[in-house]
Amino acid sequence: MEKRRILGLDFGSKTCGVAVSDPLLITAQSLTTIKRESPNKLRRTLAQIEEIVVEYNVGEIVLGLPKHMNDDEGERVKLTKEFGEKLCRRTGLNVVYWDERLTTVSAERILQESGVRREKRKEHIDSIAATFILQGYLDHLKNTEEEK
Repeated sequence: MEKRRILGLDFGSKTCGVAVSDPLLITAQSLTTIKRESPNKLRRTLAQIEEIVVEYNVGEIVLGLPKHMNDDEGERVKLTKEFGEKLCRRTGLNVVYWDERLTTVSAERILQESGVRREKRKEHIDSIAATFILQGYLDHLKNTEEEK
């Protein structure tokens, strides 16, 4: 039986970056960015994520947790956790929260170094940030496994 993949999400007020693991859970690949018309309208976003879960045989979701640099949890963390609860109810999958500090900064740097023009970066930054979130989680799983 094929191993179930892991989905990584970078949830923002207007977009949700999406990344998916390979079947062996070694690497994360950028998939897409889901755009929302309103921060409070989540039904379509949840439906799109549910479609991706089915299409890619996802068994777990990793959701970036936007803590402040001093480790405080602000309003964005609260909204992200509410979104995570909705995701869990909608998909029936376990949602793991993963520290996403500096992932957007790293994604921006990668795009700059790759020569992507400023106006094009917005299209890709969230899905690349989701890739960093997911890759961090995959690396953690691998390191935890190796310690056993």
